[in-house]
Amino acid sequence: MGNPAILTVDDDPSVSRAIARDLRRRYGEHYRILRASSAAEALEALRELKLRGGRMAVMLADYRMPQMNGIEFLEQAMDLFPNARRALLTAYADTDAAIQAINLVDVDHYLLKPWDPPEEKLYPVLDALLDAWQATGDREVEDIRVVGHRWSEPSYQLRDFLARNLVPYRWLAADEPEGRRLLDAAGVGPESIPLVVTADGRALPQPSTTEVAEAAGLSTAPGRDFYDLIIVGGGPAGLGAAVYGASEGLKTLLVERRAVGGQAGQSSRIENYLGFPDGISGAQLTDRARRQAGKFSAEVLTTREVTGLRLDGSARTLTFADGGAVSAHSIVLATGVAYRPLAADGVAALTGSGVYYGSAATEGPACAGSDVYIVGGANSAGQAALFFSRYARRVSLLVRGDSLESSMSYYLIQQLGRTPNIEVRTGCEVIGAHGNGHLEAITICENKGASEATVECGALFIFIGAEPRTDWLGETVARDERGFVYTGPDLLAGGARPKGWDRDRDPFYLECSVPGIFAAGDVRANSVKRVASAVGEGAMAVTLVHRYLEAQ
Repeated sequence: MGNPAILTVDDDPSVSRAIARDLRRRYGEHYRILRASSAAEALEALRELKLRGGRMAVMLADYRMPQMNGIEFLEQAMDLFPNARRALLTAYADTDAAIQAINLVDVDHYLLKPWDPPEEKLYPVLDALLDAWQATGDREVEDIRVVGHRWSEPSYQLRDFLARNLVPYRWLAADEPEGRRLLDAAGVGPESIPLVVTADGRALPQPSTTEVAEAAGLSTAPGRDFYDLIIVGGGPAGLGAAVYGASEGLKTLLVERRAVGGQAGQSSRIENYLGFPDGISGAQLTDRARRQAGKFSAEVLTTREVTGLRLDGSARTLTFADGGAVSAHSIVLATGVAYRPLAADGVAALTGSGVYYGSAATEGPACAGSDVYIVGGANSAGQAALFFSRYARRVSLLVRGDSLESSMSYYLIQQLGRTPNIEVRTGCEVIGAHGNGHLEAITICENKGASEATVECGALFIFIGAEPRTDWLGETVARDERGFVYTGPDLLAGGARPKGWDRDRDPFYLECSVPGIFAAGDVRANSVKRVASAVGEGAMAVTLVHRYLEAQ
């Protein structure tokens, strides 16, 4: 098929020539450099490339072009080459407009003009985009096909699993012609949904997440029996520990029960993370972190649920739900937190059928034209409200407290206020969910029970509370009354070391009540619930792991 292509489109001839020149200088040996002077010309070039079976790696589009601006062009170009990486070229004066537009379209980066010197301002960005494209290759979104029903909870869980693990797939409704055709070809009926058809044509009716993970090429089994470091949990803290552990030469394994990225991976746009002035989606941040960990040879397992921890002399052993086990010199607990169930009539029965925990971004297009309600007042709820406002007729953010100021970042509060189809309602609680087979309405209690109202509801997304999943630790590791793990100074209440502590030193700052076991991120008692602090704690934990291992 020849070399893959890099496309640049800019209506300014001098800029177009300059960027094409700089691209050829650096990438001309391995990539075809294509340039166009308008969005229409670029789309025609893309169609011709598609017909000839060519590959598109990166597309660079000027933001301000006549007839069709760069964002509009990239939206159409994505239909032709969905896996190509996308960047926007913009002048300094257009930065704010570009950032707002980027928040509406999944653009990977933006570049300010001029970019001199290219060695500092252009090539590092292009190198990262090309690395990302090479990691995914030219896999079509139809590699894995999923046949299901929108209101089927197993169908939703499967789609959510694939999306959160960044696995390309194509969704087909079971009651549409192509969906029925695949069911017939697999020799099963609608009662067997969800049906997964793999790239090589295998049919998997009602598969487990482990079966789907294996079909998608995700790793589900450890490569060895013993490691220097095992990390439990694949959120920001776990990924931070994996990157630093593996990059510093430790044989590192990360174990994740569902999807790498954790709650942060579900965020539609994180705008206060250092180094990303235009914001970054949780999925993009997760993708970069996972590839970075892989670059340093960290192993990442998915669909493996840890159910126990035991001490075997100097080794620390984790047991899995399937009976397997794996051991290491040290362990970092980075399991984060889960959203607390909403205790309201009808919610449990409709979960996965209109009621969802977390942002459930796969449901965005299905919310078009409907009224969406979001329960919660923290950053994750605000980010979800902004995301669903792109699709829904109206988004209502239901907050139990009297205001958002104590629980949500200022920049998010400002954005919510500027979005016309978002309504923030304080002093509200959902006390009931209603529907026949799927959510149709909810009952809202306002003003501390003074009034109730039942309203139509297309989807309900819940972001309340934070519960650590640490019951599997039993009595092995000290935890507080809510299950958060005590570490470092918190273990020295009254000046005494933890019961059973066998070292002639105090626990390190992130070390648990058992030497060699550390906790990082949201699962740690008294931690700061922010992505940046979780990543920092993951990195710090590895430094303390080294100190622990050196003293062994």
